Amino acid sequence: MITDAEDFFAKGCGRCARFATPDCSTRRWAPGLDALRRICRDAGLQEAVKWGHPCYMHAGRNIALIGAFRGDFRLSFFNAALLGDRDGLLERSGPNTRHADMIRFTDSGQVSECQQVIRSYLHEAMDFAEKGIKPAKQERAIERPDELVAALEADPELAEAFERLTPGRQKSYVINLNSARKSETRMARIGRFRGRILAGKGALER
Repeated sequence: MITDAEDFFAKGCGRCARFATPDCSTRRWAPGLDALRRICRDAGLQEAVKWGHPCYMHAGRNIALIGAFRGDFRLSFFNAALLGDRDGLLERSGPNTRHADMIRFTDSGQVSECQQVIRSYLHEAMDFAEKGIKPAKQERAIERPDELVAALEADPELAEAFERLTPGRQKSYVINLNSARKSETRMARIGRFRGRILAGKGALER
């Protein structure tokens, strides 16, 4: 992955084989990405690179992240639960995202059309950062699939290991299993996960 923001705008994020090729998503959305970068820097945000993407910071806090995909490009906000979203531009970035947290663009010209709103959202987020205000923590229980419940009931060793996992690691397994449409797929995954659970690891840990 890249470590220099200039590389993102010139060649991409470095996370796939399309990096530094004409097929990279950053090439398709170059004018819009440049406009977003300009808005973020003009707002006084510090530019850094995190997770292979340009990240904009203020008062020691992450404020926003720029990303490019084949079908769209985005400006994602951290601590988005604090934003009022008076203009209704924010969307959820995924089905497991708790709050609407990003503005999605499907045309580079859309950035200039809503630049004033973007600026106001950035300044609002910067103000919260300066004041040290963070969203209230909300615990949301995710229902365990029936296959996992049955497996834990039938395997005391697995059940004990699963309950010892941190809530985040437990959640990683539940989300992974719930993403499978078929019961047999979920059962197969539980079998593959057993050793990892006993080792105290999450679903995505190696």
